[in-house]
Amino acid sequence: MSLTDPPRTGAETPAHHDGADFHAESRAYLEKRTLRKGSAGWVLLAGLGVSYVISGDYAGWNNGLAEGGFGGLLVASVVIAAMYFAMVLGMAELSSALPAAGGGYTFARRALGPWGGFATGTAILIEYSIAPAAIATFIGGYVESLNLFGITDGWWIYLAVYAVFIGIHLTGAGEALKAMFVITAIALVGLVVFAVSAVGLFDTANLTDIAVDETAAGASSFLPFGLFGIWAAVPFAIWFFLAVEGVPLAAEEATEPEKNVPKGIIVSMLVLLVTGATVLFLATGALGADALSTSGNPLVEALGDTGAAKVVNYIGLAGLIASFFSIMYAYSRQTFALSRAGYLPTSLSLTNKRKAPMLALIVPGVIGFALSLTGEGAMLLNMAVFGAAVSYVLMMVSHIVLRRREPHMPRPYRTPGGVVTTSFALVVSAAAVVATFLVDPVAALWTLGAFAAFMAYFGLYSRHRLVANSPDEEFAALAEAEAELK
Repeated sequence: MSLTDPPRTGAETPAHHDGADFHAESRAYLEKRTLRKGSAGWVLLAGLGVSYVISGDYAGWNNGLAEGGFGGLLVASVVIAAMYFAMVLGMAELSSALPAAGGGYTFARRALGPWGGFATGTAILIEYSIAPAAIATFIGGYVESLNLFGITDGWWIYLAVYAVFIGIHLTGAGEALKAMFVITAIALVGLVVFAVSAVGLFDTANLTDIAVDETAAGASSFLPFGLFGIWAAVPFAIWFFLAVEGVPLAAEEATEPEKNVPKGIIVSMLVLLVTGATVLFLATGALGADALSTSGNPLVEALGDTGAAKVVNYIGLAGLIASFFSIMYAYSRQTFALSRAGYLPTSLSLTNKRKAPMLALIVPGVIGFALSLTGEGAMLLNMAVFGAAVSYVLMMVSHIVLRRREPHMPRPYRTPGGVVTTSFALVVSAAAVVATFLVDPVAALWTLGAFAAFMAYFGLYSRHRLVANSPDEEFAALAEAEAELK
């Protein structure tokens, strides 16, 4: 429903259904909560998808070598890559049918009702609020390692990156997306420099130089920690693709979202498949799995003391910034959509003159900054992975439910393989949730606690205050109206 349309019949009357209470807000309420339309085509959207993830190519994934060796991480990465590709194909369909700023929340709201919608939106919000905090700690370490102007890692670096990039986002989506695209392009150039330089250093013997744990079931030089190592490496394989699913959050700001969002997310996934495979093989083959498993700067250390290493080191900072910058965009849009519909305090969805959601950018940023002060980048990373995996389960369930329940819903793009494709993604993502407890049970339990607190807030308070005529809720209301007519 557009802002110029009259409210739908009966929307003015408070209603109770699906275990929640709904009311209609005024046109003025919605006018204060609109995003700028037509800010991005598929190229910018593909760039957004790559920028969400590209820091994961520069660091983080290599710690999976300590859990599964090269073979374990390779097998885990192949399975996770297949899961992400299947999930992206499912999300491409959902985003073409339901193009709204809520992304996963919008999809699950239509399929699973208010409880399922809020659970999905909460899991995504946890992922996107915590991931920048982890990346901020990595940025601090990078800045110190580069010895730029004698700067040392500290809280004020985290504060500076949050303040600067929130400020850029407040100028509007179009400007922010273009800036992200440029930074991401620089980071991709860095990966090309790395690949060209690492080819000459590659030695297949380096891939399997981790000592074999003879007590592990199925252990070999390829799987030094046995079959269990594959399972333990899953969360690190996720780091190659984590957050690419955020592209649909730009739907309300995209031109022809029903065409461009699916195209953008699929192209970005194809790029990430290439970059992930490149760094996994070449970095490990250049330095060795054993040495790389504990590296904080794997691509640079893989190149040794060379000019190319220095170039990649500086450009690596651009990769971290690209992901930090873009995930800020994602958390602000998820917060905006949940707030506009009443699931979170409605003040969080107010937009400024440039149509940027002010408090949706600032409040999660403040929380992320506070988390970054712990300095526990690895733990924060695992917390983000847990939130992501939970959201994947719920989004794939949503695709399957909508295919079964609403087979005639307009879908400009349809997932190849249908529910078979998304069922595969569902099974693997459910296994990934379990795997997060293997690597860092403390991080998983903390995140589960935060998720439970959000759900308690919804159950006790916000489910009685939902906005029936918000765009995301209107998608669900349309389905309910059609069901009643039938």
